[in-house]
Amino acid sequence: MGSRSELLSLCRALLRAGRQFPHYNLREYTKRRTMDGFRMNKNLTDQSKAYAEAKAQLVVVERSVKLYSLYPPPKTKNIMVWRRPLTVALLPI
Repeated sequence: MGSRSELLSLCRALLRAGRQFPHYNLREYTKRRTMDGFRMNKNLTDQSKAYAEAKAQLVVVERSVKLYSLYPPPKTKNIMVWRRPLTVALLPI
């Protein structure tokens, strides 16, 4: 269990699942954490424990994506829209 192709497939699945987060910070955290975890464990001889941990993390990420999709981030407007337009009062001559 945990051949090289299976591990790469699992890494891609984690990255794909992380891209579905509606929040930018969570997407970037998931990507960074996935890449760091796989880089840290690339030289292990017995990769079955790392494979099982990554599978468990994939389940957690997929569950979290579903939860966070229920609460999307608020729609923010451009800063230029927030400002009131400058009105110039014309004085009669």
